[in-house]
Amino acid sequence: MDLGENVNTPTTRLLTLLNVSALKSRKRTRDEDSPAPEKLNKRKTVKLVEDVTLDPGPSMLCDRTNNGTDDEVLGGNEENDDVDPQDITSAYEQHYGPNTELVSDASRSSVDQRHWTSSREKVGKLTTVFSLRNEDNTPPSKKLAKKTAISDRLRGPFQARQSKQSSDQKQIQDNLLSILSAHLDLYNPALSLEDHRSVRDVVALHALDHVTKKRRRVLKNNERLAHAKAASVSPPEDVQDQGFTRPSVLVLLPFRSSALAWLDALTTHTPSPAYQIENHSRFLSEYALPPDAVDKLAVAEPGTYPRDHVETFKGNVDDNFRLGIKLTRKSVKLFADFYGCDIIFASPLGLRMSIEKEKSADFLSSIEILVIDQMNALTMQNWEHVQYVLSNMNNLPKDSHDADFSRIKPWYLDGHSAYLRQSILLSPFEMPELRALFNTTLKNAAGKVRVEKIWPAIQVPESIDQMFVPFDCANPKDEPEKRFAYFTTQLLPKVLKSAVQSANTVIFIPSSFDFIRVHNHFRKQSSLSFTVLSEYSTNQDISRARETFFSGKKAFLLVSERFHFYRRYKIRGIRNLIFYGPPEHPQFFSEFLSFPFLDDGVEASDVMSKVIYSKYDKFRLERIVGTKGVKALVEGLL
Repeated sequence: MDLGENVNTPTTRLLTLLNVSALKSRKRTRDEDSPAPEKLNKRKTVKLVEDVTLDPGPSMLCDRTNNGTDDEVLGGNEENDDVDPQDITSAYEQHYGPNTELVSDASRSSVDQRHWTSSREKVGKLTTVFSLRNEDNTPPSKKLAKKTAISDRLRGPFQARQSKQSSDQKQIQDNLLSILSAHLDLYNPALSLEDHRSVRDVVALHALDHVTKKRRRVLKNNERLAHAKAASVSPPEDVQDQGFTRPSVLVLLPFRSSALAWLDALTTHTPSPAYQIENHSRFLSEYALPPDAVDKLAVAEPGTYPRDHVETFKGNVDDNFRLGIKLTRKSVKLFADFYGCDIIFASPLGLRMSIEKEKSADFLSSIEILVIDQMNALTMQNWEHVQYVLSNMNNLPKDSHDADFSRIKPWYLDGHSAYLRQSILLSPFEMPELRALFNTTLKNAAGKVRVEKIWPAIQVPESIDQMFVPFDCANPKDEPEKRFAYFTTQLLPKVLKSAVQSANTVIFIPSSFDFIRVHNHFRKQSSLSFTVLSEYSTNQDISRARETFFSGKKAFLLVSERFHFYRRYKIRGIRNLIFYGPPEHPQFFSEFLSFPFLDDGVEASDVMSKVIYSKYDKFRLERIVGTKGVKALVEGLL
C-alpha cells in the first residue's frame, strides 16, 4: 500500500473489517480442533452461532448477521397471503434491493452536488414541494405509490381503525402513505396537534411494514440456502439481503412519554392475540409515571394550561433513554439488545451517551428509516445532540459483529447506504435548523418531499400598539452581531429615555446565546434595574423575579424562550414588550401580548410591543403575521 494513501477510506476500512472477521473465524476453528478446558462462565451463544454457520440445515433458518433466535425460525412458515409474486420488482426491492440503480455514480454525484429539480405538487389535500435529481425524469405523480403496498397482516387492523376516523384524517393518512411507500424523504413542518396521532400511526405502520419485508426476504433466502445444502447443489448467489447490523429503524424522540406514545402507535398494528408484547410491564414502569404520581397537566381542567404544553409535557419527561425493540412473527420484544433489535426508540441525549460510553456507533451503521418527531422540542433541548447522532449514522462499522459478509448488500459494503436511507422529519412548524437539515444533510437518491402550509395571521388582543422594527443584515453569519448592535445602540437607548417604556418592560429573547449576551450587557449597566427568568432559574428564583417585577422593584424582566417553553408561567405587571426576535413558537407571541390584561384596569392603549427582525426571521414572522403579511415585512430587506 502506498504510504501516502488515506487509511480512512471506505475500502481500507472495509478490508480491515474483513481481515478481522477472518482472523476471528480462524481462531474459532483452531479452538475447535484443540478444545481448551471449558470455563464455568462460557457463553453458550457463541457455540450456537457457530452451529448455524457451519451447518445451516433446515432446522436452523436464522443467520448470524440478524442474531436470529428460535422464535424467528417459526417465521419460516409465515403466511404467504401477503407475499407479492413480483416481489423482486416491488417498490421495496427497487429501493433497498442489492442491485438498486439509485446508488450509481451519476445518482450519487447529483445528490452530492445538490442538483435537484423542485416542483410544487398537490398530493390529495397536501401542498408539497418535490425535489428530485435532475436526471430523474419521472413525474412526481408517478413516484407515488398508487396502491399502498402494505402487507395484508398489517393492513387489516389499520383499515379497521381508519373506518372510525374522519374523512379528512383518513385522506391525510392515505396521502402520507403514498409518499412513504415510495421511499421518498418526508419533511412535514406543518403537523398540527389534531393530526399528530394519526400521522404517528401511519409512520409506525410504514416502519413495521419495512421490517416485515426485510425479515421476510431474509427468511426466504435462508430457506433457499437450506434447500440447496440439502440437495447438495451450489448455493444461490443472489442472497444479499442484510446490512452490517440488524437495527434498521431509528426513531428520535424528546421524552420518555413520547416513546410511550410511539409504542402505543406501534402496537395498534400488532394487536393480540396475533402478537404478544414482552416486557410491557417493565416498559410501563420505566416510561410512564409511577402509579401514585399525580400528573397536574393531565388532570387539570381544560384551559388551565395551553393545549400544546399539556400534549408536550404530560407524563414522563425524562430526556435520557434508549430502547431496542425486536419483532418476530408473533411477538414484540421490548428492551432487546441494540445489536439484536429491529427498531430503536431513543432521545438524542441517550443515544449520544451510549455511543460515547461504548466508543462505538456500529448499531447505527445499517439504519434504513430515520424518524425524528417533535423536532421543535428537540431544538429546545440541545440540537447539537441531534447533529451528533446523524453524523454517526450509516458509517462503516468498526467491528464485524459476526456479520456474514456474503449476505450483506453491495451498497453497504461500498459505503453508500446514506443515499438510500429514508428520513421522516415531523414538526409543527418550520425552523432554519430543520430546513438546513432537509436541504443539506439528507441524501436519499429517490428524492424528497416537503409539506407546505399557508399560515394565517395569529390572533392578538385588538388595538395594541405593535411595531415591527427591521434591521439590515446581508450575511446570516453576521446576524447575531448586527442584532445585538442594533438593540444596544439604537433601540435600548430610546427605551431608556422614555419614562413609560423604561418600566414594566419584558424583553423576550428566543436564542439562548443571545439571552446570555443581553444578560451580560445588562449586568454591566449599573443603572439598569432588572431580573431574569431562564431555563436554569430555580423555583425560588422564579418566585422572586415575578414578585419583584410585578411590584415594580425591577423595571426590566429578561425572559428566554426556553424558560417559557418549559415553564409556561403567566407574568403579571407587563406594560411594554420588546421581542429581541420573533418567537419560534407563534403562540408565545399572543400569550405575552395577553399577559398585561391579567391586571385590572389595563387598556389596550396602555400596552406597547416592539419586535426586532431581519430578513432571516422570515419563518418565525410568517407564523405571526401570516404568509401574506410576511411579504410586506421582508420585501424591503431582500
